[in-house]
Amino acid sequence: MAYQEMATHIPLFAHPSPKSVLIVGGGDGGVLREVCRHACVTSVTMCEIDRMVVDVSKRFFGDVTATAFDDPRLELVFDDAAKFVETRPSTYDVVIVDSSDPVGPAETLFTSTFYAGLMRALRPGGIICNQGECQWLHLDLIGKVLGDCARVFDTVEYAFTTIPTYPCGQIGFLLCSTSAAPDMLREPRRLPSAELQAALRYYSPAVHRAAFVLPRFAEKVVGPIRKNRAPLVRRGMVWPMAATAVLAAAAGAALAVAVGGRRA
Repeated sequence: MAYQEMATHIPLFAHPSPKSVLIVGGGDGGVLREVCRHACVTSVTMCEIDRMVVDVSKRFFGDVTATAFDDPRLELVFDDAAKFVETRPSTYDVVIVDSSDPVGPAETLFTSTFYAGLMRALRPGGIICNQGECQWLHLDLIGKVLGDCARVFDTVEYAFTTIPTYPCGQIGFLLCSTSAAPDMLREPRRLPSAELQAALRYYSPAVHRAAFVLPRFAEKVVGPIRKNRAPLVRRGMVWPMAATAVLAAAAGAALAVAVGGRRA
């Protein structure tokens, strides 16, 4: 519940208008259930490598997690996600990677090559959320993966949630975006409706914001790698008056220095 709600609703509410969503893994159906709560989403693709996971989940968890496999918005694909994303350039607003630990078949989902492929599969302003391991046990791995993503994405963040059934009672989320808007990912761009909020047991806008506040030992590793850098000039953007004034003052100062140098 906590994991599936946070893995889904942090990236979806951080996006102003998500229409197309890709779920990598997640064959138990829990993340799919949460994605389908968003009426603004018009298409959902699930890429699961193991068909049996879906079949077993439908059979035994049909009234718990596997409740949305009949949603007409769903495209269910059985394939290696590392290869599949290369076939869908500029397709998705949000990608949620609900993978197992980085050993065996899931190992390729924690590589810089895979993250570069995810970036190409995103539309402008797109967001990815990946299962991000445990800060108590895997801090070195978290730092490495964040560093790999910082070379690809404009915004890179790390958040976490508490979940009693996971080792150490905690699991994290690696979040990245092709947008460098201020407070990208940390601040919800939309709010749950009253009806949706009533259906959720863990996620709320306040919990969304709090999820990015890490204990000091983790922040020492993650803090220097966090990234949210906006380009100096954005295409099609009208500069605020204050920013224009600063640029004008800087240009004037540079001109004064140049003129003074010539006189000397």
